Amino acid sequence: MSGASKGIAKAEVQLRWDPSPSGAASHDLDIIAATYRADDPHGEPVYLVHFDRRSPDGTITLSRDSTTGQGFGYDEVMTFELGRLADTYGRVVVGVAIQQRGGRKTFGDVSGTRVRVTEGHIELAQDDLASVAGSNAATVAEFTRDGAAGWTFRTHLRGFEVSGPDEFTRLMGAPAA
Repeated sequence: MSGASKGIAKAEVQLRWDPSPSGAASHDLDIIAATYRADDPHGEPVYLVHFDRRSPDGTITLSRDSTTGQGFGYDEVMTFELGRLADTYGRVVVGVAIQQRGGRKTFGDVSGTRVRVTEGHIELAQDDLASVAGSNAATVAEFTRDGAAGWTFRTHLRGFEVSGPDEFTRLMGAPAA
């Protein structure tokens, strides 16, 4: 059956990693989402969602948060109800940052990393972050509003070397050089 597509209405970004070796400082990875205005898709984010912040309208939620990677399945899960986002928003960029407590850590230092993007039971993308192994933060997904077609998804894997999540949130939505 065919019909008018409304694009992606609801998606999930899932992140997993293995715990650090016994006696070593815990690996703490965080999913971070930045929401941008339709008329300024590469400007300053209107709001951020991560371990310490919620979306003001409840459309983006972090439902699982881990500081160690210990657990079953995916350690962090963020849900995006894109179909409910106001028309003023036109772009959402999703990234992963490693907390830098206890010394510099990159994705290459963390074993078992896996990020997955789904729409219901359909897997849109997955990656082990090996291509950004030297980075300590990376964008992993981008959702954009495409007029009447609704929200579209594209893999947006790009590594960054940052001092922490605050610096990452200032850089993650910038156009690729």
